[in-house]
Amino acid sequence: MHIHTSIAALRAVRAQAGRVAFAPTMGNLHDGHIALMRAARRLTNADTVISSIFVNRLQFGQGEDFDKYPRTFEADRERLVAAGVDHLFVPTETEMYPQPQRYHVTPDPEHASILEGAFRPGHFRGVATVVLKLFNIVQPDFALFGKKDYQQLIVLKNMVNELALPIEIIALDTIRTRDGLAQSSRNNYLSPIERAEAPRLYRQLSIVAEAVRNGVCDFTRPCAVALAELERHGWRPDYLTVRRRADLQVPEQPGEPLVVLAAARLGTTRLIDNIEI
Repeated sequence: MHIHTSIAALRAVRAQAGRVAFAPTMGNLHDGHIALMRAARRLTNADTVISSIFVNRLQFGQGEDFDKYPRTFEADRERLVAAGVDHLFVPTETEMYPQPQRYHVTPDPEHASILEGAFRPGHFRGVATVVLKLFNIVQPDFALFGKKDYQQLIVLKNMVNELALPIEIIALDTIRTRDGLAQSSRNNYLSPIERAEAPRLYRQLSIVAEAVRNGVCDFTRPCAVALAELERHGWRPDYLTVRRRADLQVPEQPGEPLVVLAAARLGTTRLIDNIEI
């Protein structure tokens, strides 16, 4: 695996790379990230697989954990080599933002100011801006993302579609531990007691999803029961709700593809998860 720290070096590689599959990350890699890397060539038949590690300050809000975000480059590098990644782009902040970033991608508030966006103002503006910048640098034919960050996936799909970027977005199912917990870099913040409790979020989402599959039309009742159960076990939920998959708006018609989403704090750690219905 070749490692590049400059935009110029990465672009020089791209000129000879053929069809490219790209999986951007912020590092501190877990099995979910590695599943994206392993799937990149298998699902796309790409000639070259490129990944990136960049902790993007723009998507962290006030009081969030930018400085504490784990930097585990050596372990990440070894895992990416084993996963068959050909090139790794590891820019510094100065390389990515040589001057203050004054031009930004501002997603439609209908998609970016609800759910996660309501609790993390400006988050998706930062995500969309850095991803578009990485897309312009790497110029991939395919880009792979996990479904755990479901709202992020919707925002990026819409960005690619509306800006007519020649990139196919490929979404992979969430990778879970044996007890159902969604793989996340934030899981490392959990204490042993919190880690034992953490799978409850997925279990409550599963109960709501099953109720919807069984024909429950009033989604507010199973969601309220699930929220109460989380609170009873010490969680501090931000939301647990059923939305349309296409745009994360409140369902209006029977038979629409749905997703149940949740975000809640366990101790000091904020976890998110979802299940497609």
